[in-house]
Amino acid sequence: MNIAKNMEAIFVAALIAVSATSFATASAPAPRSSAPAAVQAGADANMTVVTVSAKRLSAAEKAQLKG
Repeated sequence: MNIAKNMEAIFVAALIAVSATSFATASAPAPRSSAPAAVQAGADANMTVVTVSAKRLSAAEKAQLKG
């Protein structure tokens, strides 16, 4: 089968398939998400805390590192 001769038929068949699926899913109601549970903000005794104490690089230092 020569695909070049039948490209229009392949395109129309694909268009029909896509249209049929869009109509089939268009009537379905949108899923509703429930409200998220309230999250209590606060420090946990087991929470790991990381402190970074370093100075930021200047623009000249960044340029020097890039090469």
